[in-house]
Amino acid sequence: MTMPPSSTPPPHHPYGGPVPPPQPPGAFGAPQGYPSQGHPPQGLPSQYPGPGVPGPGAGAWGPPPMGPPPKKKLSAGAIVAIVLGSLVLVGGLGYAAKAGFDGVTGSFPEATHRLVVPETLLAGRYTLVSDLSDTQGKEIEDTPDFTVKDARAAVGQYGGKGGATLVLSGMYGRIKNGEATRASILRGAATEKDSTLVVRPRDFTPAGYGVTVRCQVTTSKGGLGTTTLPMCAWGDDSTAAAVALVTPETATTDPKDIDLAELAETTVKIRAEVRKPLG
Repeated sequence: MTMPPSSTPPPHHPYGGPVPPPQPPGAFGAPQGYPSQGHPPQGLPSQYPGPGVPGPGAGAWGPPPMGPPPKKKLSAGAIVAIVLGSLVLVGGLGYAAKAGFDGVTGSFPEATHRLVVPETLLAGRYTLVSDLSDTQGKEIEDTPDFTVKDARAAVGQYGGKGGATLVLSGMYGRIKNGEATRASILRGAATEKDSTLVVRPRDFTPAGYGVTVRCQVTTSKGGLGTTTLPMCAWGDDSTAAAVALVTPETATTDPKDIDLAELAETTVKIRAEVRKPLG
């Protein structure tokens, strides 16, 4: 028997075609005929990556951009070569003579103290690597300085934990003006070849010592790049010296991030250990 035609016309697609009948769910729950969120067929690129997985041209959905690579640390040997190879410490001590202070008049104070280069410093934290008083120190003694009489040098290189390098570079004798000599040491360090003064000299008087030291930070350019060199100096009637303390980390640190107050306290502690009464 022939069935009469249905009075309800089949639904139409907005573009004129009939709407396809519903299909059973596929293996991953998506209706058949639509792309699944599962893995694409082997060998085909994924145009519909799974949640959290960036696809081609993902843009903002991709991984965050990588930051700059970490700064390379300098080895202990490289630090020693930079600090001792330049005249940042030793050369600065003759600055008063280089500056033309040859018109100094008046009497000189009597010498009361000398400087020593001990085997260890700061309760064994730093151990003597080399006593350079008769080598690099000879330059101090041979440099004419009309503000100092009977000058003798005391220069020592020390090693510490983690590749730290500490250099003590000083002299003792009869010093006309300790404060001026202290300033000359730092000024000379800042005017050495390839050195640039980045953090200007500042005075510190650590509690409990009654001594004022002046500290600054320079940078030194060389074959290994630019190195940060913090240092502090003191000067009195009998002794004047600079202390530089550099680690593989601080050698590449922004000079403005150096804690000079801490270095000042270290310097006055070292002064108390190396400054001895004559006799």
